Amino acid sequence: MLNSILTTEETVLTIESFLICTGAMLLFGLVLAGIHMYRNQYSKNFILTLTLLPVIVQTIIMLVNGNLGTGVAVMGAFSLVRFRSAPGNAREIGSLFFGMALGLAGGMGYIGIGALLLVLVGTATIILVTIPFGVPKSIYKSLKITIPENLDYYGIFDDIFETYTKKATLLSVKTVNMGSLYELRYEIELKNEESEKAFIDELRVRNGNLTIVCGRIPSGKEEL
Repeated sequence: MLNSILTTEETVLTIESFLICTGAMLLFGLVLAGIHMYRNQYSKNFILTLTLLPVIVQTIIMLVNGNLGTGVAVMGAFSLVRFRSAPGNAREIGSLFFGMALGLAGGMGYIGIGALLLVLVGTATIILVTIPFGVPKSIYKSLKITIPENLDYYGIFDDIFETYTKKATLLSVKTVNMGSLYELRYEIELKNEESEKAFIDELRVRNGNLTIVCGRIPSGKEEL
């Protein structure tokens, strides 16, 4: 079951072997795309690419078929793709490598190994996404507070931060509205997310009811 369907005695790729591998890789690509869509944000273009990736890699491996010169040419062509692609998040990169591994298995005729890999890694992915494994215990937020220019911002909110946050760090200060206002940007960790409204209300009293923005920090750290 785990042996290659391509025998070493074959010097020419047969249409039957090619169709079997291509059909299996297309099916694997569809399953892989479904796994990637599970509780994840995605675009249609990426899902289409992920579906066809195992077939494309499998075909390239079959065409190279031990030819060193062709292999070097393919490697050079693939190296250019990186400079034409935007970086993705960690899960997208993982899915792309997953698809390439399936395509490599199919290109060498190991359909059984590809199916086993798909089941094992796909099941592990779904389980790890479903359970709270890897979820940060603390949620950091970005806080922007606008204050009048005549208000000294140093330590002005320390007592409020001590009441509602575990940690508050002043990241930057900039002038806005032609220098008549200051915008303070903090990174905070709330003690309790349910108290966020009370926290903002107390800040509004202190900053004269000027603009306050509190939200999640963009997840740029996931990129590989």
